Amino acid sequence: MIDFLVANFNLIRGLHIVFAMAWIAGMLILPRLFVYHMKSERGSEMDAVFKLAELRTMKIIINPAMILTFAMGLLLILANSQIRGWSFLAQPWMLTKLAALLFLFGWHGFMSKSRRLFAADLNTRSEKFWRMTNELPFLAAIVIVLSVTTKFLNH
Repeated sequence: MIDFLVANFNLIRGLHIVFAMAWIAGMLILPRLFVYHMKSERGSEMDAVFKLAELRTMKIIINPAMILTFAMGLLLILANSQIRGWSFLAQPWMLTKLAALLFLFGWHGFMSKSRRLFAADLNTRSEKFWRMTNELPFLAAIVIVLSVTTKFLNH
């Protein structure tokens, strides 16, 4: 199994990136849907449309993409452990990536809970809140990509 992972490292890394892009895209879309949802009248046809769009965004895009990103990430860790040994997990660039990833998992959970609150007509957050936090997943993605691609090396 490990030899297969090492031999297919670039394929796994590519899939990891593609799935991460889908995850981040979904996490950027959902708060924007919340912003527009807040402008619809409760119980209206648009309210129902937004509830369905939010549900589908979470169930069809965000959740599967997160699971696949996580799975490919674990496979990359296993392959890297064979290539570099386990010590790479303690490198500052990897610790930074993992910290940003923990934020994304937490934000994912927060977004999931928020979607359920919108579905139950119990949202207490303002439109301004959703506009201000909309880009947080993108900022985390920037931290992750730059930490991995630069590994904090000075050239």
